[in-house]
Amino acid sequence: MFTVRCILGTSAKYLSSFPAWRQQIKLQNRMSTSARPLAALCQVTATPDKEANFSACRQLVEEAKERGASMVFLPEGFDYIGSSREETLSLSESLTGDTISRYSQLARKLEVWLSLGGFHERGHDWESERRIYNSHIIINEKGDVVSVYRKSHLFDVELPEKGVSLKESAFTIPGPSLVSPVQTPIGKVGLGICYDLRFPELSLALQRHGAEILTYPSAFTVATGAAHWEVLLRARAIETQCFVFAAAQVGQHHGKRSSYGHALVVDPWGEVLGDCGGERPGMVLVEIDLEKVSSTRRNMPVQQHRRDTGFYHSLEKT
Repeated sequence: MFTVRCILGTSAKYLSSFPAWRQQIKLQNRMSTSARPLAALCQVTATPDKEANFSACRQLVEEAKERGASMVFLPEGFDYIGSSREETLSLSESLTGDTISRYSQLARKLEVWLSLGGFHERGHDWESERRIYNSHIIINEKGDVVSVYRKSHLFDVELPEKGVSLKESAFTIPGPSLVSPVQTPIGKVGLGICYDLRFPELSLALQRHGAEILTYPSAFTVATGAAHWEVLLRARAIETQCFVFAAAQVGQHHGKRSSYGHALVVDPWGEVLGDCGGERPGMVLVEIDLEKVSSTRRNMPVQQHRRDTGFYHSLEKT
């Protein structure tokens, strides 16, 4: 059984103008007897204004915590989305900079876990190379950074008929490796970012190492999102028999770029449990029952039926 609660286009400021609604939320939280953890998946519209972005994300995190979430997922580019290569690089920071420090303080204050789905992290040779990583950061309820995954598949795509032209490798360093799934209050979470979604080898590797939940925080273009977003997320869930969380960017970021939205939660059977839509920021909250992972894998033991690696490479020997 799952409880899904969709909240679209809300903020702490908006809710404060409706005290009766806020009191009802608190009453619902007190009355809840479920032992299952609650996770919040967020959808935002980041711009080059880092302060405005932090304010919007903070309000969503505070709202999620008030509604009982133990972990909150923010999308790729939660810190900002620049309007040019130069602006993107100039706004970047190190992991010890102000942005991650503020999110660590927020996590500690609210006692909530955070998935920060795509941070513009300055590379190790920043002074000489001026290149960045696209980094997915997990912060625990004490404010500690417990995992950092650097995006390994970079979005270099030219689709002139769709109006899509992006070359992420022009300023981003590909991550050197996957990272082990992280034990969190909602389950064991395997980390990816956006374009990684198109590579099932990554999701299967994370599943083999214990992932019960896969997460793909994203800023999908409108054209590729409309064509492939939901089908890819459902495919990753079905083939790994994991929950899939995909926080998303939505709407117009600046004059040159917009995102598809539709932040989704998918269960291990491939059913969409929540969708934030394609119009505005918001969140979806979902109770996570890990027995759904166990029962799906038990009833259809796909991983036990998988042949050894050599079998899948046998064509290369002929």
